[in-house]
Amino acid sequence: MYSEDELLPISALQHLAFCPRQCALIHIERVWAENLYTVEGNILHETVDAGQDETRPDVRMARSLELRSLRLGLVGIADLVEFSTSQPTVQPIEFKRGRKKASDIDRIQLCAQGMCLEEMLDCSVDSGAIFYGKTRRREQVMFDDTLRESVEKTSRDLHQLIASGKTPAPILGPHCDACSLRQYCLPQTSHRKHRVEAWLARMTKGDSNA
Repeated sequence: MYSEDELLPISALQHLAFCPRQCALIHIERVWAENLYTVEGNILHETVDAGQDETRPDVRMARSLELRSLRLGLVGIADLVEFSTSQPTVQPIEFKRGRKKASDIDRIQLCAQGMCLEEMLDCSVDSGAIFYGKTRRREQVMFDDTLRESVEKTSRDLHQLIASGKTPAPILGPHCDACSLRQYCLPQTSHRKHRVEAWLARMTKGDSNA
């Protein structure tokens, strides 16, 4: 169990799963920058958060619901949580600006919300959904054992990263193109620097063995 002072943002799980360096820049070095993607995402979330809680046939919808898990050491806010009025079903709904991703980075964040709800409400949360702004469709996500294990591991890794206080070296890849922190991360420059350092280390090692 974690204490209240040790709780970390649920959103940081998505940052870590996307890129450990980005996660450290945001949550250790407190670096943040906006780009088109983050601005569109903010507008989408503001629209969702501005809505009122409401009840429709068979479902009660709670917006901007505060979440926490002392077991996982996480705290955050769910965009939307749907409570079925006809059966004991609870579903977190996360809103994202883009499209469905091949990786699990969004699903890990959503599943973590579901696991927080389970701890808070002493209930079972079997699934949730992600609404993607580009396609205007929901992706239904089942919280199976594999996804839950990913949440557990990512949560542990997040706490270890923050506790270390160290920002990992950059790994240049396609994901860098969509990162709003690229101007601060400088993955290409850092990538070349590390390649040169590795080459010099190999050469020095080679000289010492001569």
